[in-house]
Amino acid sequence: MVWVLAVDGRAGAGKTTLAATVAAALAADGERVGVLHMDDLYPGWSGLAAGSAALAEEVLAPLAAGRTARPRRWDWAAGRHTGVLELPPVDVLIVEGVGSGARAGARHLSALLWLEAPEEVRRARALGRDGAVFAPHWDGWARQEADYLARDGVRERADAVVRTA
Repeated sequence: MVWVLAVDGRAGAGKTTLAATVAAALAADGERVGVLHMDDLYPGWSGLAAGSAALAEEVLAPLAAGRTARPRRWDWAAGRHTGVLELPPVDVLIVEGVGSGARAGARHLSALLWLEAPEEVRRARALGRDGAVFAPHWDGWARQEADYLARDGVRERADAVVRTA
């Protein structure tokens, strides 16, 4: 059985950094660890909800059944799905990204972390990292995040809340 840690939070909250740190620590202890970035599942800038559905259906359900997951991978440069990720069962799967804690896949999660930071900090981090690519989409993405949070109550369901600022 795969133990699944979801690391969720709004853009720029520090999810990728925390996931990498946890994965490295677990791997150093001999665990077979996989990391899945929700960015590989969102079908474009308006695809937060679809990415969460893909996580539940194409990743978490197969892994829970002991099968290799083969979700379609979004190619941001091409603007379409261009391949498949292969995610064999591991000891621990860390899923990081907005939507990783969605209700659709919650029954398959072993733990859910919610990361948060003030908007000005998150925006500076996200735009510092992804700059011109993310800037024109910030407001639209933030609206999707707000809809997701209102619908799924992720922060309220989290096993722990981590403030990263």
